[in-house]
Amino acid sequence: MENLEPILTQHPFLQGLDQKDFDLLVGCAMNVRFDADAMMCREGEEATQFFIIRSGRVTIELHVPGKGIVQIQTLSEGDILGWSWLFAPYRWRFDARATELTRAIALDGRCLRTKCEADRDLGYKLLKRFSEILEQRLEAMRLQLLDLYSTT
Repeated sequence: MENLEPILTQHPFLQGLDQKDFDLLVGCAMNVRFDADAMMCREGEEATQFFIIRSGRVTIELHVPGKGIVQIQTLSEGDILGWSWLFAPYRWRFDARATELTRAIALDGRCLRTKCEADRDLGYKLLKRFSEILEQRLEAMRLQLLDLYSTT
């Protein structure tokens, strides 16, 4: 089994954590692989993990009544997929599909929630990091909506 510590050490999302916190996270991590067109998560299903994408491409999709599947965003190497594991009721709020062979590191949400409950400082650090991702995604969505509804 590949040691994920060297890979995770290089990822910006985890940089700046102290060694104790980093070791706790590594203990919840595993390598995963998704073939092209494989679903990584489905809206409404239990959200039990999040992913650090190592390679490949992933589309975030929503089913819109009357329109079908709408692609919201595309993620690739280095991006983080998923925060639903962090917020009750721990259900995915979107679908995510690998559009090509995708390799990722999955971090077990249940494992992390347990560790965050035991170590509130770790929980706060992770919440701050996920809040930054949420802010970036909301800004991207805002720009997408402005583009969609702009009159040119």
